Amino acid sequence: MTIYLGADHRGVDFKKKIIGILEKAGTPYQDLGAYDSEQSCDYPLVAYKVAKEVAKHQNSRGILVCMSGIGQAIAANKVRGAYAALCTNATAARLSRQHNNANILVLGAKFIKATQLKAIILTWLKTEFEGGRHQRRVNQIKQIERKSC
Repeated sequence: MTIYLGADHRGVDFKKKIIGILEKAGTPYQDLGAYDSEQSCDYPLVAYKVAKEVAKHQNSRGILVCMSGIGQAIAANKVRGAYAALCTNATAARLSRQHNNANILVLGAKFIKATQLKAIILTWLKTEFEGGRHQRRVNQIKQIERKSC
């Protein structure tokens, strides 16, 4: 599984910490930007790059970071096949995978403590989708997506 990473300028430093966690866990990743915390950039473009790659590559996931995470989640969820979940703790990360089959984890650098980051990332990476009653709901989301896109 490849992880596609993206951040705006407000998430670059946080993304560097995420890269360290992924490397230590031996998880392959591709960093799609931004790379400079001093150079302002537009988060929707970064979210689109990550969401497009995740939707295109079946066995992949994405992680997006900006200041709040809200804009990244909104933008990523506009891409058909991208299911982005804004998570603020490990429990939310686990549930986003178990119940919603989220393939993009969105993090707000302003709201997550560095001490929480490793648990959130590793929980999200190792948690599988439960299926069952949740599959019906995920299918309903996909039906809405097909009707709207």
